[in-house]
Amino acid sequence: MSIEKDDDNKKRAYKPRTYTRNAQNGETHERGYGYSNHNGNFNATHNNTHNGYNNDRIYNKDSNNFNERNQNERTQYEKKRTHTPVSGYKIEELRSKPIEELTKIATSLGIENPQEFLRQDLVFEILKTQVSQGGFILISGILEITNEGYGFLRSIDENFTNTQHDTYVSQSQIHRFALRNGDIITGQVRAPKDQERYYALLKIEAVNYLSLEEIKNRPLFENLTPLFPTEQIKLEYNSQKITGRMLDLFSPIGKGQRALIVAPPRTGKTELMKELAHGISENHPEIELMVLLVDERPEEVTDMERSVKGQVFSSTFDLPSTNHIRVAELVLERAKRRIEVGKDVVILLDSITRLARAYNAATPSSGKVLSGGVDANALHRPKRFFGAARNIEHGGSLTIIATALIETGSKMDEVIFEEFKGTGNCEIVLARNIADRRIYPAFDILKSGTRKDDLLLGQERLTKVWMLRNVISQMDDIEALNFLYSKIKDTKNNDEFLLAMNDI
Repeated sequence: MSIEKDDDNKKRAYKPRTYTRNAQNGETHERGYGYSNHNGNFNATHNNTHNGYNNDRIYNKDSNNFNERNQNERTQYEKKRTHTPVSGYKIEELRSKPIEELTKIATSLGIENPQEFLRQDLVFEILKTQVSQGGFILISGILEITNEGYGFLRSIDENFTNTQHDTYVSQSQIHRFALRNGDIITGQVRAPKDQERYYALLKIEAVNYLSLEEIKNRPLFENLTPLFPTEQIKLEYNSQKITGRMLDLFSPIGKGQRALIVAPPRTGKTELMKELAHGISENHPEIELMVLLVDERPEEVTDMERSVKGQVFSSTFDLPSTNHIRVAELVLERAKRRIEVGKDVVILLDSITRLARAYNAATPSSGKVLSGGVDANALHRPKRFFGAARNIEHGGSLTIIATALIETGSKMDEVIFEEFKGTGNCEIVLARNIADRRIYPAFDILKSGTRKDDLLLGQERLTKVWMLRNVISQMDDIEALNFLYSKIKDTKNNDEFLLAMNDI
């Protein structure tokens, strides 16, 4: 920037810095400094080297005409800076087209092997390609709204970690489209410019994989009516896998169940969670499965990711308690958004005890401390998490199956378990004495059970299960499990096993 020097006898008056705002995209441009001489003429030079453009413009108060060369350069500069969303196929248009037409569109856009894509993946590949050809980026991320009202799109594959590559979502966009915490946003973004730190969302293509028109009148999760679970989640998927078959008989789990796995250390709770995940994914592809690991070891996270057909979210033990809470709440919010559009979701949480510990560590002290060092107000939010599980009237359900640790030697863990003991409507109890004999799954059948199981099993099957419980109650725990497991393995499925009960 240059300043003209006046003669010593000329007084110079300082003109303040001025701005102009581009109403279309909210840009603010700096005009620069200037001085006026005693004749009132104002001269200023504006230097701009952004994006390789060097525009030296001279303004004169008595004339509004720009130098023709500078005006042309300014036009080119504005074109370079203005980001207009790419026009083309919209998501609702693509979703209504047959797969053959989608394949033709993909081929015309240069997408390789379009016939190898699933329908939904092909739709988003077409959107991604047409956006990239227009010079912009199409991304998907989960929306996290801050206390200030604006939000960011976090990466789903990186456990919602805060990074410099996150996409900024303005407060006006959130209000205009009624976006909520946990929404999966797919849209066009642009790279940061000038002094901006983050990518910015330009145009929303889809919310939770639906068009903006489809989500306009979606209900609020808190306003939905909860009911008892009435549809059983079948866990039996292999005749030699006893875990799912035992649960289907003695602790059936329905859509919308709030189940608690009570587990001492080294009783096989992790393997039990894997079997649950396998049974759900094999028998119920319509269910969206999420596994949430809180305060776990990194190697166990890797093992779960490689063995489970579902999305695994984690916050390992080397991360702060605030991160445990943030990841858990984003997973819950994402599940709520899916249920609002009538989907069935299952969250496998390991463990509710460690999540409650994290809330206890992060909650400001209220001055009221329970035994074990648990703050009186610390357990409200983990209870709200667990209590979100419900079967929704007229469609949709959220099932939460969480592990609770006992016999750890920690008084805090005992208090947490006692607080959650009566909140679930299904309990699966693992026994240490059975696990010590290397009998897995180490079920304590007599202590395990489901409330209102008659709604899930039906009267005929329920009667046979009661008879089986009466027989087992008269036997030693170890003897009963060995006997039961051997009979179950001799049959192909539970129906055949129940038909053969007369011979037992």
